[in-house]
Amino acid sequence: MKASKSQADALPPEIRPGQSVALLQELHILTRDGKLNQDSRRKLKQVYHLYQFIEPLLNELLTDHPNVSLVDHGAGKSYLGFILYDLFFKGIKDQQGAHIYGIETREELVAKSTELAKKLGFDQGMSFLPLSVAESTTSSLLPAQIDIVTALHACNTATDDAIDFALKKRAKYMVLVPCCQAEIASVLKKNKGRDLGKSALTEIWRHPIHTREFGSQITNVLRCLQLEAHGYQVNVTELVGWEHSMKNELIIATYKNLPRQRPTERLQEVLSTLGLEEMGQRFYTSQLALSTEPT
Repeated sequence: MKASKSQADALPPEIRPGQSVALLQELHILTRDGKLNQDSRRKLKQVYHLYQFIEPLLNELLTDHPNVSLVDHGAGKSYLGFILYDLFFKGIKDQQGAHIYGIETREELVAKSTELAKKLGFDQGMSFLPLSVAESTTSSLLPAQIDIVTALHACNTATDDAIDFALKKRAKYMVLVPCCQAEIASVLKKNKGRDLGKSALTEIWRHPIHTREFGSQITNVLRCLQLEAHGYQVNVTELVGWEHSMKNELIIATYKNLPRQRPTERLQEVLSTLGLEEMGQRFYTSQLALSTEPT
């Protein structure tokens, strides 16, 4: 249900034209009387800002085929998926085959999202699956190839699983907002005694708070190199202003079959320099990726 002209005039100015009021109310972003509280305003701002990055990617995909497929990992209550469907997918003239898949481990949230999609008439183009990101990679419930993969605040290694999923599904685009990256920091901490004194660079993570912050940053650096080593062009920016979220780094990857050798070498060099060789299995690009080096 779209808002009537009088309703639209009364809605908060943040609401995008054409947005379903009923959807925003079902998601508890809008109250029953059409108001936004501060928390909902912040949440909506993040999703809308992310939509501004995703919309042109979807339009680019539409020039190739109308059967656009998107997988949203760690979907939670599926704010992003529902708003993407409402603002973009339901407007595709030939919707046959265009689909959003929400991947979420919590079965109660999957059930609620499935019920809401049916209630709003979105169920033709939306599915929700109770799977981990890793499980979804081999699930027969998903197609062999996916056009675009999103992961908004997928915690710790779930972002790496989303990247692995996207690589195996030959996704053209990835849109990632990482969250709570602790794995690299734990390895840096474990090896700190061994590495201290080897290089002045170890001062960067000598203190615990710096270990955590540096570990988070280097995780995303390694992810970017990993994507580049698979032929992707990578852009890194901020999702919204720091006043709205500290989990703010946005990674957008576009497959362009770019040269792979240089980023692969840099990836290995960073792992070696920082004493993170044991993390090579997670981030290191295999020789198979190099075998498709463009001529």
